Amino acid sequence: MEFVIEHLAKSYGKHQVLTDVDFAFEEGKIYGLLGRNGSGKTTLFNCLNSDTETNGGKFFFREDGRTEEVGPDDIGYVLSTPTVPEFMTGREFLKFFMDIHAGQIEDPKSTDEYMDFMMIPADTRDRLMKDYSHGTKNKMQMLINIISRPRLMLLDEPLTSLDVVVAEEMKDILRSQKEGRILIFSTHLLDIALDLCDEIVLLNHGRLEPVDKANLDNDDFKAKIIEALRDAEDA
Repeated sequence: MEFVIEHLAKSYGKHQVLTDVDFAFEEGKIYGLLGRNGSGKTTLFNCLNSDTETNGGKFFFREDGRTEEVGPDDIGYVLSTPTVPEFMTGREFLKFFMDIHAGQIEDPKSTDEYMDFMMIPADTRDRLMKDYSHGTKNKMQMLINIISRPRLMLLDEPLTSLDVVVAEEMKDILRSQKEGRILIFSTHLLDIALDLCDEIVLLNHGRLEPVDKANLDNDDFKAKIIEALRDAEDA
């Protein structure tokens, strides 16, 4: 399976954010979407999630030569700022989600089994989520996407504000979710992309450019990437 973007464009008035995004993402990999703040990473995700209307282009799944439109259940979106119903406890939210998706969840588990997998502390599970740390809210947001198992997961800088322990836990969880899925992980931090991702693509001047990770051990090549990111910010 591939997720294919063809000639996607998006502008706001005279400001062209995405010029000609053209790329094919392969199943079973985590892709690092690398770009400076303001380069259009979130705009791209919002277009793919149909939260923002595009000015041109298309995207679809492709498998065995056949193409398939993207449905609302095919995409999971993890926001950089977690959005959870803070008036509910973590357990209530998880049970509510599982109840409304009953029959659609593969191999359903108990709420505690899911929370154990996500390493959500036992003493927080029955507390209101308004009192959760940023990291625990983030885990709850990601857990919903893991349970629903969309074919494509869009992760918008989910590790940026986390402490080092939670960030490492989240990396391990993401690595465990690659099979049968495509994960696109946006970040402006090169080191995170190198550590977590199988492939790296650079969003530069509104286009996606593949980056050979093997070359990133070369200081000159890494300097060129950083310079490209700097140019994208200045443009």
